[in-house]
Amino acid sequence: MRRGGVRLVAVVALAMACAGPLAAQTHAAKPAAAATPAETPAPPAPTPAEPPPYEPQLLRLAEVTGALSYLGDLCGQGEGAAFRAKFADLLDIEGTSPAIKETLAGAFNRGLKGYELTYRACTPAAREIVARFLDEAARIAHDIANRYGG
Repeated sequence: MRRGGVRLVAVVALAMACAGPLAAQTHAAKPAAAATPAETPAPPAPTPAEPPPYEPQLLRLAEVTGALSYLGDLCGQGEGAAFRAKFADLLDIEGTSPAIKETLAGAFNRGLKGYELTYRACTPAAREIVARFLDEAARIAHDIANRYGG
């Protein structure tokens, strides 16, 4: 489903927050008068939410956020909790169905686990990755807001 007037929360700590309507949400109209139980039609089967057109960018943003949540804690910056909170906001905004939430959470966990396996201590390379991922997250958030924000 698509939503209107929703604020897209970028996962870039201290870098960028994007706001704008992403889409219009529709709701089925309810009948004005209740019919008798025998005449009440069965409710329509829920249709699966269509992924937004920016889903690939959103999945990359979730993956980068997962990596930043791990590396932010590893490198002593204590920003892991902030990235996890921003991801939770992203899930609340974009998770219009259990399937979409699961896909986003999978991307986040993939980013976190991938760097958890690679880095056991903060190194100059890990700090460089953090800097690059902050830039990438800002770019992705900016691109989504500019293309799909209305």
